[in-house]
Amino acid sequence: MNLHEYQGKEMLNSFGVRIQRGIVANNVDEAVKAAKKLTEDTGTSWWVVKAQIHAGGRGKGGGVKLAKSLSEIESISNDILGMHLITPQTSSEGKLVSQVLIAEDVYYPGESETSEFYMSVLLNRSSGRNMIMYSTEGGMDIETVAEQTPHLIFTEEIDPSVGLQGFQCRKIAFNLGLSGNAFKEMTKFVFALYTAYDQTDSSLFEINPVLKTSDNKIMAVDAKVSIDDNSLFRHKDFIALRDKREEDPTEVEADEYGLNFVKLDGDVGCMVNGAGLAMATMDIIKMAGGNPANFLDVGGTADAKRVEQAFRIILKDSNVKAILVNIFGGIVRCDRVAQGIVDAYNNIGEIPVPLIVRLQGTNAKEAKVLIDESGLKVESVILLQEAADKVAEVLS
Repeated sequence: MNLHEYQGKEMLNSFGVRIQRGIVANNVDEAVKAAKKLTEDTGTSWWVVKAQIHAGGRGKGGGVKLAKSLSEIESISNDILGMHLITPQTSSEGKLVSQVLIAEDVYYPGESETSEFYMSVLLNRSSGRNMIMYSTEGGMDIETVAEQTPHLIFTEEIDPSVGLQGFQCRKIAFNLGLSGNAFKEMTKFVFALYTAYDQTDSSLFEINPVLKTSDNKIMAVDAKVSIDDNSLFRHKDFIALRDKREEDPTEVEADEYGLNFVKLDGDVGCMVNGAGLAMATMDIIKMAGGNPANFLDVGGTADAKRVEQAFRIILKDSNVKAILVNIFGGIVRCDRVAQGIVDAYNNIGEIPVPLIVRLQGTNAKEAKVLIDESGLKVESVILLQEAADKVAEVLS
C-alpha cells in the first residue's frame, strides 16, 4: 500500500525523523489558509506547493512549484489541483491531482551551503536482508545515478539478529562527506529512519532528497513510503491511509471480491488459482506468442460468484482477445470451478472472446464432463501445452 508524501512524512515524524513541515489542502482556499498557518508556526515567507499523487518525478511534470506570495499560492494551487499530472512514473494519461501539500521553504540562507542526498531503506532480495541505499547525488533519479555514476551509490546491509548498529550510522554519515553537527544529525536521522521502516513493516522508505540545511540540520524533504499489505493486520490504523483514487479502479474492485488482480498491457486474460501457477501461465502465454492482460489469482475458494466476478473484471479490458482459465484442483475441486464457469457464462451472457479452460486435479474428469456437456463455446484442454497451442491458434 503506497502512501502520499504528507502521510509518509507524518509517519516519519512520529519516529523522530526531522521533516519539512507542511499542511495538505484539498482546494485553493485551504491552500491559502495552510500557507498562513505555516508562516505563523515556522516563520517561512516562501512556500512549496506539491501535488500529492502516488508517483515520483512530480517536479518534472510541473507538480512541484515555489510560491513567494499568497497570490502565487492561490494561482499555483489552482493550476495544480485538478490537473492530470504526467511524470516518468505515470501512464501517458497521467494522474488526477486531488490534493496539494503546502510545505515550508527549507532552502534558507545560512552559515554553510545546503546539500542534497538520496536515502532509502528496502529489502535486498539477493541476501534476504534489509539494507540502506544512499548517495551524495540527491534530488536526481536514482536509476540515472546508478547508470551514469554507480560508484556514487552505497549500500549498508543490516544483520537481522542485531539490527542497525551505531557504527553503521556513522559510516553512512562519513561516506556522505559530513562532519561536525551535520555528522551527528545524520547518524540520528539514519537510525530513526530505519526504526520507522522496521516498526511499520514497510517494504520501502525512500527519501529524495535528504537535505542538509544551511544551519547543518538533516531533514526529509520528500517521502515515498510503501507498506507491506500482508502486515496490515498488525497495523489496522494504517488502512485508513489508503487512497483508492490513486489505484486502478479494476484492481480496487477485484480486491473487494477477494481477488488478487494486477492489470497488464497484454491481450490474453488469465484466471488462475495460486500465484506460482499464475506466473507459469503467463509464461506459457508469452511463449505461445500472446501477452498476458492480467495477473488474476482467484485463490482457493473459487466459487461461482467469485468466478463470475473474475470474468467480469477481465472482460472490462477491451484489449483482451482470449481468456485462459488454468485451475489446479487441490484445495478447490475442479467440478466446483467448472460449475462456476458454466453459471458465470450463463449470467454474463455470451463471452465475446474465445475461452480456453484447463482444469486438473481433484474431480478434473467430472469438471471436463460439465464443461463439455454445457453446450457453451468453451475449449476444454488437459495439458498446459494444449492450452498454449489453443492460445496461439485463437490469436493467429
